[in-house]
Amino acid sequence: MSLVPVVSDLASRFGVDRTWVERGELPLFDELLFWLRDLADLRGDPYAPGAKWIEVAIGEQRIRAYHGKTLLATTPVSTGVSPNDTDLGMFRVRLKYPTQDMQGFTSETGEVIGLGEAPAGTIPYEVSDVPHVMYFNLEAEALHGAYWHDNFGAPMSHGCVNLPLDFAAWLYGWAPLGTGVLVHE
Repeated sequence: MSLVPVVSDLASRFGVDRTWVERGELPLFDELLFWLRDLADLRGDPYAPGAKWIEVAIGEQRIRAYHGKTLLATTPVSTGVSPNDTDLGMFRVRLKYPTQDMQGFTSETGEVIGLGEAPAGTIPYEVSDVPHVMYFNLEAEALHGAYWHDNFGAPMSHGCVNLPLDFAAWLYGWAPLGTGVLVHE
């Protein structure tokens, strides 16, 4: 059985006119017809070869977004301050949240020792409404916007990669789950 007879039968049953229409100058279907013109350049070339991926260069305190070998965007970032250095390695965007409250607790040396509500004897921290959160490893490190500082280019975080708000919004929309994240010195 093929789908064509089923479609024909249903069209007839529901009175759908199946008369052929000349295309004339109408374009063939293309997803780009639905992209907003001002956002198209920010998404990169959808026909470019290769996957989307993100590079975080700790030594430079810089992030770069690539489509294949093509660099699309770059900006300064703030990564982890010792003893909460941002983990090095190859990761993938695992979870995404448009906004999220982040809380945890540290030891007296400043090392993050847990997430959630702080038990007695620890130092709590909490940041509400963190925008454009993209977790990339199992250590709860994420790429996200930072509204609480503008010192990008210098380490400032508990291990996450702090991004300027406009770049965080763009990256969140551009990078689907599974996007590679390379973090290196």
